[in-house]
Amino acid sequence: MRYNLLGNTGLAVSELCLGAMTFGTDPGRFGPIAGLDQAASTAMVKQAFDAGINFIDTANVYTTGQSETFVGGALKDLGIARSDVVVATKAMGAMGKGANDAGVSRYHLMHQIDASLKRLGTDHVDLYQIHGWDPTTPMEEALRALDDIVRSGRARYVGVSNWAAWQVMKALGISERLGLSRFASLQAYYTVAGRDLEREIVPMLLSEGVGLMVWSPLAGGFLSGKYARGDDGRSEGEGRRAAFDFPPVELDRGYDLIEAMKRIADARGAKNAQGGVTVAQIALAWLLYQPVVSTVIVGARRADQLADNLKACEVELSAAELAELDGLSALPREYPGWMLGFQSGYRSGLISERRTAK
Repeated sequence: MRYNLLGNTGLAVSELCLGAMTFGTDPGRFGPIAGLDQAASTAMVKQAFDAGINFIDTANVYTTGQSETFVGGALKDLGIARSDVVVATKAMGAMGKGANDAGVSRYHLMHQIDASLKRLGTDHVDLYQIHGWDPTTPMEEALRALDDIVRSGRARYVGVSNWAAWQVMKALGISERLGLSRFASLQAYYTVAGRDLEREIVPMLLSEGVGLMVWSPLAGGFLSGKYARGDDGRSEGEGRRAAFDFPPVELDRGYDLIEAMKRIADARGAKNAQGGVTVAQIALAWLLYQPVVSTVIVGARRADQLADNLKACEVELSAAELAELDGLSALPREYPGWMLGFQSGYRSGLISERRTAK
């Protein structure tokens, strides 16, 4: 297990992060994904930490708070020192039916950080994240609330999830202008089969030193290796996409990638007496090669699934393999990207020629 700094901070996090969306038995919105009771959740945390993972991500809305409770219970049952684990949680989603039971108002965030800490059984979280965009709350109000949470000691860093590039940039500007805690990270969807992030968000993250936490790195199970061309992208038997067909995947391009990754995996099996690797491991390994990625969130309902994901850290992809996957998954060019490349390339070429002439 390798460790990366979370964006432009000194916080070291494991390159794989244990996602706790599967923790809990509440049959609510996340019921189709969850299902692990306290004992099973504790076993999952132990397996992850034994493999070197030091980072756990959860949210208040996962199984209506049970996920946070089970994360806290697991850390206590296993005797993991608070200083040895990085705990992240999120707030924004509805935690009740009242008008103020959702969003990122100061009212809601201040209530929810205290409720999350109580469920987690700790006096602070290491990363407190806004879970999504709330168009009804002024951005400055949310950012001031997050800063007060950090100043009170209830969180060490703050982050955001599922925001557009312009929204993150606006928030960074407000934080700098007002001297507030800035976002350390963005949690976002990114896979070899879904590279939309690269149009605007990845360049912004690299420019501004904001870390990327990847959610759903296997596209909701689509890149697990159990799908083949001719399927409709859903599992006919067990599996997450059978009950929760999300996130959306462009199937033709997705199947091209799956077939290529299967060839890469099979080639390793033919050369290795211990067996090859899986399509899922290739998909995860591709993400670990992307410079913008701070950590990849992996979640599982079974020990064998987590074990398979953990082995992705051992997969080394060649330059030719990366180039093949990059080519198959490349985004169609669109404006203004192609114009920016055309114009900047022209001037860069002139400057390069002048330097060479000297």
